[in-house]
Amino acid sequence: MSDIVTGPDTQALFGSLVFAMLLIDENDRIVECNPSAENMLGRSAKRLVGQPVGDVVSINDSRVMERFSHQETALVAREVWLQVTGQEKKVNLTLSPINGHAGWRVLTLSDAGRDDASKDDQGTVASMGAPSILAHEIKNPLAAIRGAAQLAERKLPEKNRSLAKMIRDEVDRIARLIDRMQRLGSTTPEPREPANLHEAIRAAIGTVRAASPTSIDIIEEFDPSIPPVMVNRDALEQVFINLISNARDAASALANNGEGNAQGPQVWVRTRFVSGLAFSAIRFGRTVKLPIEVTVTDNGAGIPAELRDHVFEPFVTSKKSGQGLGLALVRKLLGDMEGRISHERDTRDGKTHFRIHLPIAVQANAA
Repeated sequence: MSDIVTGPDTQALFGSLVFAMLLIDENDRIVECNPSAENMLGRSAKRLVGQPVGDVVSINDSRVMERFSHQETALVAREVWLQVTGQEKKVNLTLSPINGHAGWRVLTLSDAGRDDASKDDQGTVASMGAPSILAHEIKNPLAAIRGAAQLAERKLPEKNRSLAKMIRDEVDRIARLIDRMQRLGSTTPEPREPANLHEAIRAAIGTVRAASPTSIDIIEEFDPSIPPVMVNRDALEQVFINLISNARDAASALANNGEGNAQGPQVWVRTRFVSGLAFSAIRFGRTVKLPIEVTVTDNGAGIPAELRDHVFEPFVTSKKSGQGLGLALVRKLLGDMEGRISHERDTRDGKTHFRIHLPIAVQANAA
């Protein structure tokens, strides 16, 4: 006689969803919510249950609100702005009436903003596909141009050699740009292994300090209990080099303009274990929990508001001399390591936060 396999109950199914789910009764009060809803809304289930949904989720779209008021109407809305705990979030939203229970509905919310985990690779790869294909063909003539510039530099009179050197330097700059574009287009993730998070951060800080004459405070606020993370160590170090360099540049620029605060230009790097905030992302057909959080913060002017929704896209930059590939590369590298990144500007405190979430090594091995 074969054993009867018992499937997961409804509670287990709701609890495993990677998007926020709220069960709403006929009086528009929250009856039940899952852990992802707690994470997105910044409140515990105990504080959410019993609250009018309109007091918790404020929708900044009159058309959606009008449909929301009809309890028997299904609704699907993309890229809707919500006001949650004093901050705006861009989400995809569905509202589904429950058959046989008049007025009862299920509301789902999923992040539609800068860190949509379902398109971490595809969005970047698709936008970078054509440049990656052309990269090889472009680099061949560049090598010939560089060789000719080196030859000319040796044969030209002293007063004209600077022109040949400029050609060589520009060729090198373009070659480096193409290398970064190729990395963005790569579909083969680098191998991962357990690594000490704080060692990677400190190595990155050392590189940033050595590469720039600008001296600013980089403040470490580390949780010493953080376990090893499952990453590619070189890629993770590159992520931190990019983020800390950007933070240093932003803080320094504000100070150079005479607009800095009394603290002077500062960068903070914080780590913590978010046991109460079990972030998840859909990667390779499975759910991955990301309990390790690293936040890189600066007290610079922040990214212009019109660029904030596109900050992780290729060729988007607010720097006069920037190429707009650094943050796109960061997102790609983290996606390959099953991590995620988000951006937040705290206008009240005058700080910019880039927040990373990573898987722990034990969990990655067990998956």
